[in-house]
Amino acid sequence: MEVRTRFAPSPTGYMHIGNLRTALYAYLHARKNEGVFILRIEDTDQARLVADSVKVIYESLAVTGIEHDEGPDKGGPVGPYTQSERRGLYKEYAEKLLAAGRAYRCFCEKTEKTEEHDEEHEAPILGYDGRCGRLSEAEIKANLDKGLPYVIRQRIDKEGSTSFKDFIYGDIVVENKQLDDQILLKRDGYPTYNFANVVDDHLMGITHVMRGCEYISSTPKYILLYKAFGWEIPEHIHLPHILGPSGKKLSKREGSVALGDFLKRGFLPEAILNYIALLGWNPGTEQEFFTKADLIAKFDIARIGKAPAMFDETKLAWLNGQHIRAKTPDEAHALFLPFYPESVTGKFDARKLTGYIQGKVEKLSDLPQMTAFLAALDENFPKDLFVHAKNKTTLEGSRAVLQDLADALNCLGDWEYGSILGAVKAYAEAKGAKLGPVMWPLRIAISGQAVTPTGAAEIAELLGKAETLRRLSLAAARLA
Repeated sequence: MEVRTRFAPSPTGYMHIGNLRTALYAYLHARKNEGVFILRIEDTDQARLVADSVKVIYESLAVTGIEHDEGPDKGGPVGPYTQSERRGLYKEYAEKLLAAGRAYRCFCEKTEKTEEHDEEHEAPILGYDGRCGRLSEAEIKANLDKGLPYVIRQRIDKEGSTSFKDFIYGDIVVENKQLDDQILLKRDGYPTYNFANVVDDHLMGITHVMRGCEYISSTPKYILLYKAFGWEIPEHIHLPHILGPSGKKLSKREGSVALGDFLKRGFLPEAILNYIALLGWNPGTEQEFFTKADLIAKFDIARIGKAPAMFDETKLAWLNGQHIRAKTPDEAHALFLPFYPESVTGKFDARKLTGYIQGKVEKLSDLPQMTAFLAALDENFPKDLFVHAKNKTTLEGSRAVLQDLADALNCLGDWEYGSILGAVKAYAEAKGAKLGPVMWPLRIAISGQAVTPTGAAEIAELLGKAETLRRLSLAAARLA
């Protein structure tokens, strides 16, 4: 049997990290099994639609390399792939349930909003008493003759229970009396999420349904719909929650949860995919760095766990740094350039700078702060930075080192990393000193910082001879 998975987002705003993980797992499972990955746009909740959200969905999938095989923009044998273009189908299937006695018309004025599922709420509010399900044929006809608006509700037998086997959570059993007669078709002719989801998954041949575990409570209703139609029930795979720093489900209130926010802050798409793949799934090894090809080769839904995953931005940043290091020098430089301040690219050899700091960068958005000292030295940096216990450097000793180094470096004709480092080493050897106690005051003097993205000789080369000597002279004068 051909594996067919789908990603079915609602165009109601940004691409949430949780949604992206669902898309990734569905994509990986399809690719691992040489199956088909479908994109379906679920836009039936017209009140919540946000302009340009469909564009955001396409852009998010494109930038992360999650390629769909069928979808609104690509077509396919089971289209259309946008739910608002399938309204006739939902009406047809709702009427089939009416004819079979599995659904009924509800003329109540009860608000439909409480029975709609969305991405922010775990379950619809229960409570409808099913009164319209007990109307006689004559009463129904009278209401229709009056032109009363109605919704179509699923008729659920409140006796017994409904069970299904979730791939992750195992056997789930729910007493039917806990299930309300959910709305299938709204007054405006649009289907509810629950109904359209089942109809589309069946007609599109979806074999594996992946979604968040918050939908477990609604799944018995889906199962009853499949049974009402006599359709085969697909494999259900409910994914564990992703928790924010407070231990609550990841949400906008907890901080950044939108893919676009992470991209703007300098996280690479491939690093984000790598990280979110590990939020709920593990490869069974100690491996943490994965390319997309690695994930496709090693992904196995059997290794998705039940436990909620904690979103740790520190870990994401570390993985991002690993992906930056894996880039070629040219690739890294192309990534770095848009983030370098003009004050740096206008004065210094940016390509050489990239080569020196590529191994130290975790987020591209850190680059302006990391490199700002090159263009503008804080001339009033704390003098105490020269004191370093491990290197046994003191203020007085640092002043002497800086004066001597200024003389030694001033004699250099060829100003490049090798010659600068050679001159500093020669000075240290002549003084019978280790290299560290000499390099430390040099780096402090020319950077004004305790932590720099590269070493003193590299910084001096980038600054140039004149600026390096100026900064050495300035520091020595402050220590006098």
